Amino acid sequence: MSKSLRNYPDVSEVFERDGADAMRWFLMSSSVIRGGNLVVTEEGIRESVRQFLLPLWSTYYFFTLYAGDVDAVRLTDSTHVLDRYLLAKTRELIEKVTTDLDALDSPMAASAIRDFADVLTNWYVRRSRDRFWDGDDRDAVDTLYTVLETVCRIAAPLAPLVTEEVWRGLTGGESVHLTDWPDPAEFPADHALVVAMDRVREVASAALALRKSKGLRVRLPLANLTVVVPAAPTIPEFSDILRDEINVKTVSVVELREESIGEYGITRRLSVNSRTLGPRIGGQVQQVIAATKAGDWSVDRDVVIAGGIALEAGEYDLVLDVADEAVAVAFLGNAGFVVLDTVVTPELAAEGLARDVVRAVQQARKDSGLDVSDRIRLEIESDAVTIIAMRDHQDLIAGETLAVELEFVDGSSGTTEVGDGARIRVGLEKA
Repeated sequence: MSKSLRNYPDVSEVFERDGADAMRWFLMSSSVIRGGNLVVTEEGIRESVRQFLLPLWSTYYFFTLYAGDVDAVRLTDSTHVLDRYLLAKTRELIEKVTTDLDALDSPMAASAIRDFADVLTNWYVRRSRDRFWDGDDRDAVDTLYTVLETVCRIAAPLAPLVTEEVWRGLTGGESVHLTDWPDPAEFPADHALVVAMDRVREVASAALALRKSKGLRVRLPLANLTVVVPAAPTIPEFSDILRDEINVKTVSVVELREESIGEYGITRRLSVNSRTLGPRIGGQVQQVIAATKAGDWSVDRDVVIAGGIALEAGEYDLVLDVADEAVAVAFLGNAGFVVLDTVVTPELAAEGLARDVVRAVQQARKDSGLDVSDRIRLEIESDAVTIIAMRDHQDLIAGETLAVELEFVDGSSGTTEVGDGARIRVGLEKA
C-alpha cells in the first residue's frame, strides 16, 4: 500500500460503511499474517462481511425472531440428528481453532469459522426452520443458543465488536471477552455423523447445481434422485433430509460398483486445456493429448492421470455424456455420482405452482407487516386453469400461509407471476 498513491480504500469510510470488524477480519484472515503480499480492496473487505459477520448477524436475528421470548439454556445432549450433527461439528471447530490460534495461524482459524458459519446458516438453520416455526421444539432453540454463544467466544479474537454485541444480546452477560475459552469436552464427539452429514450436504449441493443448470426452480418438485456412492448404507438414514432439501418425491441410494457408470448410460470424456498445461509440462503435452484421445487416462483419488502424467485443476475438464435426456448427472468429489430425474409431469407442475403461490403469499404477508405467527384470511385471484391447479393443493397453500379462510376468485388482474407464466393477485387480512 502506498500513502502517496492512495491505492487502498479510505479507512474511515470502511469503518463507517462496513465496521471495524470487517477490516480486522479481512486482515486476520489474509496471507499478510504469514508475511505475504496483500491487495486491500473494498470488495475484499466486503467479502469479510459476507464470509462471517453477516451470517452471524443473520443467525442471531433468526434466533431472536423465533425464540426471543424463550428463556434458552445451554444444551449439548439433544437427540435430534441435526442438533447432534451441529454440536459435534462445534466440538471439532473448537479443537481446530484452538490449534490454529495456538500456532498463531489466524487465517486457518478464520477459514474454519467461515466454513462453520456456512454450515450453521445454510444447512442447520434452513433445515430446522419448521422446528422453530412450530414453537414447541425446545431442543432446537437451546441447541442454537448454545452453538451461537460458543461461536461468539471462538470468533471473538477475530471479530471482537460484532461477537460482543451478539453475545451480550444472547446472554445478558458483561462481555464475551471476559469469558473462558470453550472446552470441546462439553460437546459430543461423533465424527462418523459429521462425515456422513457432510456427505449428504455434498450430495444436496450437487443435485441443486443440476437443478440450476437445467432451469428447474427448487420449488418445483421432481420425481426422483438416485445417489450412487460407496458405503451407501450411511446415506438412507438421511433420505428425508435430502428429499426435502432437493424437493424430490423419492431418494434412491445405490452402492457404487465399477460398472455403475455404464449401467446409467453415462460416459466421461477428458478434455485437456493445452494452453494451461503446456507451460507446465512443455513437450509432454502432446503425449497427454494422444493418451486422452486413446482413452489412456484414469481418475485415482480425485487425481486425473493421462499418459502417466498427473494433471492439475484448470488443466482439464471432465465432460459427462448421458444417453438418457430425461436425467441429469453430476459426479461427487470423493467418489460416486447423482442422477436427477428432470421430467416434469402435469401433477408435479401443479404442485410447483402451488409452492410458488405460497412464496407469493408469504411475501405479501411480510409486505403487510404481519407477524410470522398471525393467522390470515386469504383471497387469490387468477385464471380458471390456474385456479384448478391451486385447488388441488389448497390444503398446502392454506397450511403454509396460516390461512384460516381461503377463497379463489376467477379474474385477470393478477400481476404476480407463478409457475410457468401464470399470474395471480393476492389479497389478505389478519384473521
